[in-house]
Amino acid sequence: MQAKVAILGRPNVGKSTLFNRLVGRKLALVDDQPGVTRDRREGEAHLADLSFRLFDTAGLDDAPRGSLEDRMSAQSETAITDADVCLFVVDAKTGVTPVDREFAAKLRRHGKPVIVLANKAEGRAGEFGALDAFSLGLGDPIAISAEHGEGMNELYDALEPFVKREVEDEEEEEDAEGKPLKLAIIGQPNAGKSTLVNTLLGADRVLTGPEAGITRDAIAIDWSWRDKPVTLWDTAGIRRKSRVTGKIEKLAVADGLRAIRFADAVIVLIDASMEIERQDLTLADLAAQEGRAVVLALSKWDLVEDKQKRLKDVKDDIADILPEIRGVTIVPLSAQQEKGLDKLMEAVFAAVEKWNTRISTGQLNRWLEKMLERNPPPAPSGRRIKIRYATQVRARPPTISLFGNQLDHLPESYVRYLMNGLREDFELWGTPLRFNRRGGRNPFDKDKK
Repeated sequence: MQAKVAILGRPNVGKSTLFNRLVGRKLALVDDQPGVTRDRREGEAHLADLSFRLFDTAGLDDAPRGSLEDRMSAQSETAITDADVCLFVVDAKTGVTPVDREFAAKLRRHGKPVIVLANKAEGRAGEFGALDAFSLGLGDPIAISAEHGEGMNELYDALEPFVKREVEDEEEEEDAEGKPLKLAIIGQPNAGKSTLVNTLLGADRVLTGPEAGITRDAIAIDWSWRDKPVTLWDTAGIRRKSRVTGKIEKLAVADGLRAIRFADAVIVLIDASMEIERQDLTLADLAAQEGRAVVLALSKWDLVEDKQKRLKDVKDDIADILPEIRGVTIVPLSAQQEKGLDKLMEAVFAAVEKWNTRISTGQLNRWLEKMLERNPPPAPSGRRIKIRYATQVRARPPTISLFGNQLDHLPESYVRYLMNGLREDFELWGTPLRFNRRGGRNPFDKDKK
């Protein structure tokens, strides 16, 4: 269970800027005007090896009862109640205000752990306000600059007692049981993404038409397939970078790329009625590089005359250009004729199952021993590279750590040999794989010091 961390404070002290920095993406709107944030916004946050659920809240402020501002403040109260630890942000340049003191008292009454952050403390102008924050009586304040990333080491030290590290072990990082599958549909403009979404949903949920570029935002839609919950993202068409023009299209493309990073699985939709383009393969490679479960879907299949040849051409292109997802499932479909949709979703859930694969340490090392016997590592400069041990440190996607000597000199060709062997022997075709190389002794061997 992830720790819940709430960012609190009066309006315009930099809460959303801090939220964006910790989440690593500009999810919260930021502006000099107070009150831009109204609802609680949440995201997956990381600070070095700490991982936690982060909530950005509306500013705590005095407001008439029943007003919009009062309801916004009530949302912040709820965030305090739900949080495991609160980050109370004050403006170091302005110094502590009477409103800050009032809400410091409110935080004390809740009894939750509080870390005081004196934001905008860069330069001399913020030094006084940072010192002034001691008077709040909530412990030693930490001087930070959310905008410039200053003070993050001190924030890490303060958060560490409340937040779990991302430990590399054989336990699943997150229990996904019962949670919706996060599924993004990407492709070039006019590939048929919105038509596919509408057909899957059985309703005209998103705009469609012959014009390319109708969809601008990445639209998330809750849905279920055979009683399995799914959050479906319809994204804007992503053209080659050199063809992207105008601010709106650039923002739409960025939104689509963000959907890929949040997804568990990605359907790369390719217009089969036209010749496959390099950009189609680039999008598939992007999803694989992000470590997502990938399925290729060939849309408008009803318009293809020589279906056998087109399918063979696509498979050949994938094998030559995308070794990262060698063996990826390819599903021809026609959303207009409602054909191939069940096969598509079956392929998606099968890909996610592989993406979640766990291989026991014993199995993995018996496999490794056979691979080493069949083809020993090379000996650059006459010094033999030794791989002593392997363990899977995480799934989603399967990630293997190798332990041994001189692994920094292990050629990429040998890593590919191991990767292809893993795909072959554990049926992980089409799944992105990760191999980490670690020096030193086997950390699981208790007999060796």
